[in-house]
Amino acid sequence: MRFMTSLKFIDVVAREGSIRKAADKLAITSTALNRRILQIEDELGQQLFERLPGGVRLNTAGEIFVQHIRSQFADLARVQSQIADLSGIRRGHVQIASGADALRRLLPEAIAKYRAKHPAVSFDLARCYGDEAEARLFSLDADIALIFAPIRAAHVHVAATLRQQIHCVMPADHRLAGREQIKLRDLAGESLVLPTAQSGVRQLLDTGLLRRQVDMEVILESDSFEFMQNFLHFESSLFFQIPIAIGAGGGRENEFDPLLVARPMDPADVAAGTLHICHLKGRVLPVAAAKFLDDIITTLRDTYPDEVDQ
Repeated sequence: MRFMTSLKFIDVVAREGSIRKAADKLAITSTALNRRILQIEDELGQQLFERLPGGVRLNTAGEIFVQHIRSQFADLARVQSQIADLSGIRRGHVQIASGADALRRLLPEAIAKYRAKHPAVSFDLARCYGDEAEARLFSLDADIALIFAPIRAAHVHVAATLRQQIHCVMPADHRLAGREQIKLRDLAGESLVLPTAQSGVRQLLDTGLLRRQVDMEVILESDSFEFMQNFLHFESSLFFQIPIAIGAGGGRENEFDPLLVARPMDPADVAAGTLHICHLKGRVLPVAAAKFLDDIITTLRDTYPDEVDQ
């Protein structure tokens, strides 16, 4: 809407940290954009940006104003979604922040099913972990977050949780493939491929390894599930994931790769973790995002009936 255009300009400049970069993104001249900013600052009677040699940075007043802008855009999206629903055609745009775990299988399947019913709804997904996902909720850059880590921020509302036991993934002919559970001591002498430190999976593994004082041979680290999965096709090694990423658990067999198998880690060695399905506390989500959130929770409850809490 036209009356929101100037507010959008301020938001883009804040994100880019540069009037020139923002102008390029908005397809206007830097001079015109700077003039718009100066007009808004004059109306407010307060500067919003610190002018720096390498760009611009929000000052305290600017941070307050940008948060107001983002709240306005979020409220507008909610109203537009509600109005669209009156026509019987659900429209909207859903923004999701998630770790690689849920992006692998859960979200592609859930989004495809949702769009089969509501093709006018679009999605934006960002891969991020823990604190960054919480920050995206607060800045209104995400409507929903799926976080496999403890929730630290008071502004996050947890709509549901899913308990997930870490699984050890290996070639189907590996010596450990016949075990029902894998203990940490079983991994001695094995080559391990581990997720990076910000991953909730890695944090649970590190806690277990520290408690059991087991020395592992870590041959590489990666934040790419696809890389770790494919690496096992070329070198006999082990990596770790949670069931929603590999189609294991919940009464289902491994579905993600016929050449690999997944076995749960002994919970006495590595504790189960929790996937938190969240949104910003006190925020009324747009219809499209609220209904999609309900769909995710329903899917998880149907697949893992004993592991979901609301």
